[in-house]
Amino acid sequence: MILVNEKKSLPHFQADIFRGCDFLTHAFCTRQGGVSREDYKSLNMSFSEGDDEYKVLANWSKLAEAFAVPIEQFLVVNQVHGDGIFVVPAQGSYFSSRAELDYDAIITDRPGLAICVKTADCVPVFLADPEKQVIAVVHAGWRGSAAGITVKVIDFFVRHYLSEPGDILAAIGPSIGRCCYEVDSVAAESFTTQKDKEYFLFPQKNKEKWLLDLPEANRRQLLACGIPEKNIETSGLCTSCRRDLFFSHRAAGGITGRQINFMMIRQANPCLVTTLNNKIFWR
Repeated sequence: MILVNEKKSLPHFQADIFRGCDFLTHAFCTRQGGVSREDYKSLNMSFSEGDDEYKVLANWSKLAEAFAVPIEQFLVVNQVHGDGIFVVPAQGSYFSSRAELDYDAIITDRPGLAICVKTADCVPVFLADPEKQVIAVVHAGWRGSAAGITVKVIDFFVRHYLSEPGDILAAIGPSIGRCCYEVDSVAAESFTTQKDKEYFLFPQKNKEKWLLDLPEANRRQLLACGIPEKNIETSGLCTSCRRDLFFSHRAAGGITGRQINFMMIRQANPCLVTTLNNKIFWR
């Protein structure tokens, strides 16, 4: 991955694997370039972590301006550390104000909609099929990874868009690395039935503690789905080690912001923003 730090854009990482995808815009954003302060310094994109709302709104405005994408065209769901997938059709309405958007992955072939995941250690996985021009973003924490959320997204590509696994490209963005991610036996046991677990789950001297390599767990799942190794890129960046660049829930002791990661199919179409009881709903 390359760090893009241009004058007119916020610092962000782009995946080389998508270099040839002219239909696609994407960014793994950093924590830099915003207006938030103290624990949330500086580009915090989450309203629910304790930051001032007006600062988060200002950060979203900065993001929209930097990437020339209207703020109402960013879609963010309520990430719940599950394996639910929100599918946005190419055309037409897809959201009711009565719906709760409790999902951890978004799939779409709709142009002009920037689909997002917020992270502060969990793994952001970007998927794109250049042949079918369909994309997905995945928020893969240990629970979602154990449940195989990335595998389920690939399966949806194959069944509903008739994607060929050999055509799918994947980028695994910055997240907490094996170097910093110690988990308890409950988390470790949730991976015991997964193939190749010896490559991403490592016992410690304390039998109740394990080191978990979440990026590698998701990479192994992609390979098991038939995605060629040459089609998968990993960032190699640990959010816990690089707090100058990223928010890290683990390193900050739980009080921190969230960076945003997004993908969008080019050729903007208008999206709508709905406000209900002072809550913002995107569609």
